[in-house]
Amino acid sequence: MLLTLPKLLQFIGRFRKPAKRILLIKTDAIGDYILFRNFIELTSLSEKYRGYQMDLLGNQLWQDVALQYDSRFLNKFYFIRPGGFYESPLRTFKLGWQLFINNYEVVLQPTYTRVFITDGLAALTAAKQIIGYQSDNEGIPARYKNKTDKFYTQLLPLPESSYFEFHRNHYFFETVLESNLPIKQPVITTSNNGRNGIAILPGAGAFKRGWEKEKFLQLITQMLRQTAQPIYLVGGPGEVENGKYLMQNLPAGSVEDLINKTSLPQLIELIGNSTLLISNETGATHIAAAAQTPSVCILGGGHFGRFAPYPDDVTCKPICIYEKMPCYYCNWLCIYKTEEQQPFPCIAAVTVDHVWLAVSQFLPS
Repeated sequence: MLLTLPKLLQFIGRFRKPAKRILLIKTDAIGDYILFRNFIELTSLSEKYRGYQMDLLGNQLWQDVALQYDSRFLNKFYFIRPGGFYESPLRTFKLGWQLFINNYEVVLQPTYTRVFITDGLAALTAAKQIIGYQSDNEGIPARYKNKTDKFYTQLLPLPESSYFEFHRNHYFFETVLESNLPIKQPVITTSNNGRNGIAILPGAGAFKRGWEKEKFLQLITQMLRQTAQPIYLVGGPGEVENGKYLMQNLPAGSVEDLINKTSLPQLIELIGNSTLLISNETGATHIAAAAQTPSVCILGGGHFGRFAPYPDDVTCKPICIYEKMPCYYCNWLCIYKTEEQQPFPCIAAVTVDHVWLAVSQFLPS
């Protein structure tokens, strides 16, 4: 359907005058949204699109964040779980029809690694302009991408100088808005209640990308000997199991378990008011950088340099701890065979001592 229906809607769309209306498509993970969201405001304030209504097609994962922090710049939201659309053509058609009748003049999809479903939804709008990246084949097989490329009226090449994800967004919007954008890093404003406490997120978006819970236990045990600051375990459903293990093996009352007990906006506020965040490379890392909270990030090699480490021109960038291997930049297509309950070798190689050296500089001597 997504390869044929857009052609019909595009034919019908030729006979209507588009409204002054833009659709932004951004349906990937929480960290991706943090690295993108500042460009919503910049687009709304731009000379090129002044006076346009702007809608957002986003991911339900970060719905609360978008509504709390960015709703003043947007007219309408559509929140989805992209994976649920592949086996539901009727749901896809209904959403596509909603987007089509909005009569967008412009659709912007700044995500570099495109996927089939969002390419199709962009095409179903039948907008006069549909702009995206030339992309790679990490998220969509070549046999489909060769066809969905034709849905776009303009595909931007990625300059070699724009490898870091925030820089990719920056280049995309500078090109589309035809303007120099005076922003060098992600920014999110949280309440300034005074910094106190250390937040630890002991998981990752995918289990095999996460540092072992036993190492988190060793690290926290060392920290408790060194600091009287409160220590919070934070995260969502994916961190519950590791959180239970840590709480069972740490002294009673030594750590507060907030895992799966905060909304995303509450987590952002907590990180923004902490003295330090310790985590794997997750959305929390990018929240900390945007909120100017010092952080230590345990990093693997799958997307090395794309999401972390941050470039030198970023203030309060995460301190990334990693053991670089020849197989880095694998897009998490690991060449090594590992047991189901083992992390990837590039994560397992990071030692407690190495992380402790980074963490200890934030603790009183």
